[in-house]
Amino acid sequence: MARGEIIAGLDIGTTKTCAVIAASGPDGLEIIGIGEAPSTGMRKGVVTDLEETVRAIEAATEKAERMAGVHVSHVYVGVTGEHIQSTNNRGVVAVSGDDREVIAADVKRVVDASKIINLAADRQIIHALPRHYTIDGQDGVTDPLGMSGSRLEVDTHIITGGATFIANVLKCVHRAGLEPAGIVFEPLASSAATLLSEEKHVGCVLLDIGGGTTDIAVFANGGVIHSATIPVGGNILSNDIALGLKTTAAEAENVKRTYGSGLTRPDEAEQTFHVKTLDGRSTREVTSAQLRAIVLPRVLEMFRLAKSNIVERLPRDQVLSEVVITGGGAHLRGIETTAAEIFGLPVRIGVPATIAGLTDSVKQPEYATAVGLVLFGPRGEAAPHLNGRTGGTAFAKLWTWFTSIWN
Repeated sequence: MARGEIIAGLDIGTTKTCAVIAASGPDGLEIIGIGEAPSTGMRKGVVTDLEETVRAIEAATEKAERMAGVHVSHVYVGVTGEHIQSTNNRGVVAVSGDDREVIAADVKRVVDASKIINLAADRQIIHALPRHYTIDGQDGVTDPLGMSGSRLEVDTHIITGGATFIANVLKCVHRAGLEPAGIVFEPLASSAATLLSEEKHVGCVLLDIGGGTTDIAVFANGGVIHSATIPVGGNILSNDIALGLKTTAAEAENVKRTYGSGLTRPDEAEQTFHVKTLDGRSTREVTSAQLRAIVLPRVLEMFRLAKSNIVERLPRDQVLSEVVITGGGAHLRGIETTAAEIFGLPVRIGVPATIAGLTDSVKQPEYATAVGLVLFGPRGEAAPHLNGRTGGTAFAKLWTWFTSIWN
């Protein structure tokens, strides 16, 4: 990476849109600008209002550019939603060189071979992430380049998305005056900002609780073995509170942040607080027990759905050591304690910590995806570039299809 190179990430969420700008320096990447704006044009990772989404992107990007003192033209874009699916596949090729030494072309061919899966016409491969390689029966190889052998295999985690849903997100980015440098499934970005390599090796679950969805990424032996999205997020808690307490959405969000708790048992004496009525002219008394009766069932549902999703798709003998919760939903008091009870594993809150330039205001779980985009985005096959270095990738094909419609 050239010194001074600028990299930008764009997290278009259900509740907020966040832009992050980083610059490379002698000690690696450093955050130099961050901006955010409220999102009203997205729902559960899907564009519902094109113009509102464009305005949010423009506002967040402008704030980040002003802070950084630079202009950005390309951004790595985070995507999520129920349309995201994943599978594991294997590719096999013969080593091509006369000296039977694995070269970069062999690695590319075997990864491309692993992408040959049954795929509906309206779906596109977003990522093909090599988990490990095998050379002539020797498995567990992390980097086969330069090794000798005649048969090269790769186990790959493949993430696909709905082409139409992704195209609508890219259209918003384009209308905001930006070009996508690549697209990244959001929990992979969050993992780059919050997880240590040791955690990915021993086995861990990342739960990224956003406003509209909860994204899941399971790691073992250093790579992703399962990823998914469930349609439950922090906004559902706010909606439940608004309905249960008969108050406005804004007041419900404030109550959730101030008094909400995800604990299965109260950890303090019963509290009484006042909540504004729907018309805003008066208030009513509410107890912490009443609020807990609204919040807790939804928190339990979210974790049980996530656990069920993971258990159904992982081998029975797969060992996991930890759960890391990130995203705005991680702010709910006691949420890690309840998650530990459901998963039967240690739980911690994940905050961005693997890049320089972070202020205390950015070292918060809700910024994990945006910060992670500038870390994960440029990593070759993990998020293909559009400049020809990874020509023929699924993302390049998707972008070509999208621009042909746009033009």
